[in-house]
Amino acid sequence: MNESGMGTANSAAEQLRLDDGRLIWCTSPAEAQLLWQEVTSDGFYRRAAGRLRSGDTVLDIGGNVGLASLGFADARPDIHVIAAEPAPDVFACLARNFAAHLRHGTPLRAAVAAEAGSGTMVYYPDAPGNSGLYADREADDDITRTFLRNRGLDDSSIADVLDGLHVGETIEVAITTVSDILREHGSPDIALLKIDVERAELDVLRGIREEDWPRIRSVVAEVHDENGGLADFQDILHRHGFACEVRQDDVLRGTGLYEVDAVRVS
Repeated sequence: MNESGMGTANSAAEQLRLDDGRLIWCTSPAEAQLLWQEVTSDGFYRRAAGRLRSGDTVLDIGGNVGLASLGFADARPDIHVIAAEPAPDVFACLARNFAAHLRHGTPLRAAVAAEAGSGTMVYYPDAPGNSGLYADREADDDITRTFLRNRGLDDSSIADVLDGLHVGETIEVAITTVSDILREHGSPDIALLKIDVERAELDVLRGIREEDWPRIRSVVAEVHDENGGLADFQDILHRHGFACEVRQDDVLRGTGLYEVDAVRVS
């Protein structure tokens, strides 16, 4: 556990009991419950977890409160998970969850992009998982509206949920890169690079130096297909020796959100 940057839990933090009985810290129990369903459903996260081996290292970019990391560690308890999350309130929950539930976990308070430095992100207190360097309130409302409609909510209920959901605040964050993280942690091989960074996924890949690509065995990511983003994301992976599979969950039908599972083949 990396003690630097552990932080303290924000007063907004709440506890949620998962279906397996574990208590986790989060800033939005409703969102955390949805994230846990995604992690434990029969999707790409579970498939990626099934490929992990004893002693592997996982790099979780866009760690949120750590639920994907917990899911990976549930599959292989002796793996090492390094998780990056920039939002202070969310990071505080991530750090507490790692301390409570991961045997080998390192939380990093940082955004991950193409170049290291500092910058600003938009943080949505009521929808922390939609926060990011490229947050777009109108687009995020549209995605959520479609998601809720696909789940069977009526327009009146959807309007109630969306009211103020994506009202954000701009915060300063440290920015690092995948390659810098590798160097700071002894340049380990990465069995799984998980990416969920709300439109910054291409930036994450562009922050991987050429000499570091061979260290990465697989990638699982949420990708926004805006301005050709999905094709560009796959193209980068193909050029670096990965075979890609793409799917879209039924509840995201009509949005530009897709999942990518990529495995090294050369």
